[in-house]
Amino acid sequence: MAETKDLSVLLDAQIPIIGIESPDEQRVLGTLLTWMAENSNAAFIVATSNDISGLPLELMRKGRLDEIFFIDLPEQNTRRAIFKIHLKKRDLDPAKFNLASLAANAEEFTGAEIEEAIVSARYLADARDGTVKEADIQAAIDRTYPISVLKAESIDDLRAWAKNRTVPA
Repeated sequence: MAETKDLSVLLDAQIPIIGIESPDEQRVLGTLLTWMAENSNAAFIVATSNDISGLPLELMRKGRLDEIFFIDLPEQNTRRAIFKIHLKKRDLDPAKFNLASLAANAEEFTGAEIEEAIVSARYLADARDGTVKEADIQAAIDRTYPISVLKAESIDDLRAWAKNRTVPA
């Protein structure tokens, strides 16, 4: 937690699922709830979780977390942008690739899975001649079983839960 005179911010890349099973978990949750209740500074808390179902109700109620946003898997245009970012990051010219086609073929992929398709394509290319071709990326996509397939039921359950309980982001 970072506090200044005017604003307090708690920013955690990903909060773990906090239970109340161990004394340490009880202490951490208690400390957080106490800080949230007693802090008199303006506070803005941002946290992420891949599975909100494990968060204790005490943390989720209005006044503690005022809004819960749901961010689904990236859509077509977002996947195109993700491909572009990760191609540039690896010194590959995005203009040499059909980003629309790659994005369409990576439907239901996470950003990390898209990144790993490019990383895998680099390995394929390095084993051949070093030049990454669109076919290399496509081959990596074709070999990938995304989390949306591996955990389809969990993702469907999460989407159903979020539908009428969260703010779409």
